Amino acid sequence: MGMISRNPFTGLAASVHENQKRFYFVSAEETHVVLEACPDVQWRLIFALSRYGGLRCPSEVLGLRWQDVDWARSRMRVASPKTEHHEGGALRHVPIFPELAPFLRDAFEQAAAGDQFVITRYRNLACNLRTQLLRIIGRAGIEPWPKLFQNLRSTRQPEVIERFP
Repeated sequence: MGMISRNPFTGLAASVHENQKRFYFVSAEETHVVLEACPDVQWRLIFALSRYGGLRCPSEVLGLRWQDVDWARSRMRVASPKTEHHEGGALRHVPIFPELAPFLRDAFEQAAAGDQFVITRYRNLACNLRTQLLRIIGRAGIEPWPKLFQNLRSTRQPEVIERFP
């Protein structure tokens, strides 16, 4: 707009550094114990979509619609609000991995006719999924890990790379 003659940020470092101390691999045993402690089918699916599907929670998990689930091709079309401003980043296709399939199938079987969204019970903006997940982890009797949902997603990445290099 011509209000300043030069960029005041020139010369300043502008990189983001990840904190490796906050990375936590959520083991198969911990995953199983937490899934057992989930109060209902939809909470198990929220957890499974994050852990086995690698979906961002809440944005991608709550945005998933039944029309996005392609049972025949065993994949889901996932809209990504976080990356939609990048070219080709508005959506991606995620396999319905064998570990995820039973949770998705259970939710589908319990879905009411006409349900548009996969997750219906926890869509209220006043519902804090992180707080609820902390309670579930507490019920499971394990220590909460840092960055609860982010570490579920980042745990999945090396597993998938190992299986499908």
